[in-house]
Amino acid sequence: MCIGVIMVYSSSAMVAYERYGDSAYFLKRHCFYLVLGIILALLAMSFDYRKLQRFSKPLIFVSMCFLVLLILKGRQIGGAKRWFRLGQFSFQPSELAKLSLIIYLSDILTRKQVRIKDFFKGFLPSAIAAGCVILLVLLQPDLGTAIAVSVITGILFFVAGIDLRNILVSLLAMLPVLYIAIFRVAYRRRRILAFLNPWQDPRGVGFQIIQSFLALGSGGLLGVGLGQSRQKLFYLPESHTDFIISIIGEELGIVGTVSVMILFILFLWQGMKVSFNSEDLFGKFLSLGIVSMITLEALINIGAGTGAIPTKGLPLPFISYGGTSLMFHIASVGLLLNIAKNSRASV
Repeated sequence: MCIGVIMVYSSSAMVAYERYGDSAYFLKRHCFYLVLGIILALLAMSFDYRKLQRFSKPLIFVSMCFLVLLILKGRQIGGAKRWFRLGQFSFQPSELAKLSLIIYLSDILTRKQVRIKDFFKGFLPSAIAAGCVILLVLLQPDLGTAIAVSVITGILFFVAGIDLRNILVSLLAMLPVLYIAIFRVAYRRRRILAFLNPWQDPRGVGFQIIQSFLALGSGGLLGVGLGQSRQKLFYLPESHTDFIISIIGEELGIVGTVSVMILFILFLWQGMKVSFNSEDLFGKFLSLGIVSMITLEALINIGAGTGAIPTKGLPLPFISYGGTSLMFHIASVGLLLNIAKNSRASV
């Protein structure tokens, strides 16, 4: 989070001054959501996390209602409906839906453990809930989040012991949807082509990834210096959100970029220890879902910024400028610490 505060200001100051006449505009909003996230994390640590099982159904129901309302009444920005505007601030329901789905799946997979191999009683109820969330997120449209939710669901299904044939059938059923969502939608098809050869359209769809390459390439080993990036000067779009890793690479070099990656690897390691040490199944699934969500989003963001995968609109957890995502990532860590605390107490 400290790295995030520094890099959000460094990468957004010029854009904020040009747009709003205040170089700290994005930094102030980032810190506001960061404080809200810390408050939510402290609240998440203050009760027995097992009580969440009682609220798993209402949570997932409320999340789906928000997603439906967003599609019907949400504000369209850049061709997508992903946010509710609340005065000067925004709320992204898909972030609530991700955490709610993890809580719901952790609950239902725990309760159905005896019948986990049964298709109708073990697999189908959880698959329907996950499928509804994925479909509603796709309708926004937000393919990156939908893919992340699908992978997290698959991980939880696999660890819970659901029949691999059911998981395989689900994957096969998703292939036509993915084909339509990617290759039948013009701008996504162009993103795939830009991923394969961004230089084919350097001033169009390939512009962003090329600018990201230039930022990473000019950083070298130690970078050009904190605050000295050139690509953030209106060359690299979304430099404080989706492509903040590129500015880190330019200003702090390979050393800075690898350091961030090491921090996420350590987070994954410690988070998996929490999951392994949890003595109840709900805690195991919940901690695994949270760790999978955060590390997967980090992997997708870094992969997109370095050109390893096609561009996806997912922020870098804890570091990118982002309101709802930052808030819920920090709150999720509060739940993770709650599980760790109870695990140590039980031992």
